[in-house]
Amino acid sequence: MGLFNAILGNASEVNLDNVKKEFEPIIIEGEHIEKAFKMVKDMFIFTNRRLILVEKQLVGSKVDYLSIPYTNVIKFSKESAGILDLDAELKIWIKDEAEPIKKQFGKGGDNINEVYRILSQHILK
Repeated sequence: MGLFNAILGNASEVNLDNVKKEFEPIIIEGEHIEKAFKMVKDMFIFTNRRLILVEKQLVGSKVDYLSIPYTNVIKFSKESAGILDLDAELKIWIKDEAEPIKKQFGKGGDNINEVYRILSQHILK
């Protein structure tokens, strides 16, 4: 079901053991990965200190790692799918950036709610 969800743009939770091995080189002392979600080419990695957004190219091997300390998130929103809308969108505004980071989720992707909830837990402490 994970591949099917990824194709539809739905975020699927990723096995933490695999993520920990992959991200060990960029995790600092005292930091640990709490949850991870994967879409077709994107990943959301939640640590106890930051959100790491990962974008992998579909063609080639280039990977972009964007680290966002939770303290730099000004606001965030979730636009849920309507009757005629086939997807949902998560927007995250970062300090000193005019435009938000936008991530699309497929219709029926309940994990957008989980991503939103985890982000809320870290930002609203």
